[in-house]
Amino acid sequence: MSDSSAVQTTLSLLQDLLRFSRPQNFAVRLWNGDTWGPEAGQEARFTIVLQHPGALRAMFLPPSEMALGEAYIYNDFDIEGNVEAVIDFAQDFLKMSWGKAEQMRYGVRLLSLPKREQGTKHLFTANFQGKLHTKEMDRKAVSYHYDRSNEFYQLFLDKALLYTCAYFESAEDSIDVAQERKMEYVCRKLRLRAGERLLDIGCGWGGLMIYAAQHYDVEVVGITLSQQQANLARERIRAAGLQERCHVEICDYREVTGSYDKLVSIGMAEQVGKSQIGAYFQQAYKLLRPRGVFLNHAISVHSQSPAPAKEDFIDRYVFPGGELLTLPVTLNAAEMNGFEVRDVENLREHYVYTLRAWVQALEKHEAEIKRVTDEVTYRIWRLYMAASINAFKMGNIGLHQSLLVKSENGKSDFPLTREDWYTER
Repeated sequence: MSDSSAVQTTLSLLQDLLRFSRPQNFAVRLWNGDTWGPEAGQEARFTIVLQHPGALRAMFLPPSEMALGEAYIYNDFDIEGNVEAVIDFAQDFLKMSWGKAEQMRYGVRLLSLPKREQGTKHLFTANFQGKLHTKEMDRKAVSYHYDRSNEFYQLFLDKALLYTCAYFESAEDSIDVAQERKMEYVCRKLRLRAGERLLDIGCGWGGLMIYAAQHYDVEVVGITLSQQQANLARERIRAAGLQERCHVEICDYREVTGSYDKLVSIGMAEQVGKSQIGAYFQQAYKLLRPRGVFLNHAISVHSQSPAPAKEDFIDRYVFPGGELLTLPVTLNAAEMNGFEVRDVENLREHYVYTLRAWVQALEKHEAEIKRVTDEVTYRIWRLYMAASINAFKMGNIGLHQSLLVKSENGKSDFPLTREDWYTER
């Protein structure tokens, strides 16, 4: 196919495929500089840049989230402007129903466009073989996600390096303020007291450990499966002069021993999986002293959300082996292993604001991030975080903080109100 034919075919496909999209407040720029849209009276919120004559073929054959995602990360097309708006548009587009005749008509034209081979895809996929959620597979999955570069995460996270949902008073809060408020809120929910022993399951780069030790005078043990996280967490603990009260270990949650007054798990349970969620709570219950408290902070999928696609972009490129559970499944597993559920709070909207801050920082530091990683990694993180904003906005997923207690003969030592969570210290 000649270049001019590819241009004409592409423009006709855009006209047909996108004619139902309203408002058409976006533009598409072709590889030769031609532009389609926006419609009269509209200002483009974003521009989709088709990088070669076969771009639409890569994007829409087959019509799926995976095809669109891979076409973006491997630069069949680029996104200029508001990536969150692109995700909203793509989700609406993929929900559209096409008749057989339309599918045939579009398919024939898409197939007439040249096919572009991508010989490097296997370099970026997790592609793990083996049974999910064994200790070996969990170590591989965590290493795949976190051991790419500490500098990478430092470029878009807050100063405490918290890679989990922040806690906002308003959408205008900075991510640093909102993350510090989250740490304070977690410590208040746990009702930490000086001299207590706290276990942080999935401690990341040690931000919560350091905060709890400094502000609540507790001893903290943190565990992670990431060597790079552990290295930096230990450095930060030394810099804060907290070596006597904060200890980081590289181990699986199933390998932890000892006895603790309080347990916290912030954004780790998503890697546990349905097959191991009972063992997870069984282990937590065993590690807690009587009347001890466990705060489990995790993303949950809504019970009525559509089932994930057989091949999921995030599983392939971001969190291999990650598995979001419904809140009833999680709470049932906690109760079946002895816990009493005392409080559940959904911070769904807070994750929208958190992810927006991360995307903005990622885009701001685009050149530096590409320097410490690569082009594809930058695109994967930009896309997955923008897509996650959409999922939280729509309520397909939520962020639940569940406060669990190991009651002793019905006694929990809980106060009658939550007043202490919100009053000035």
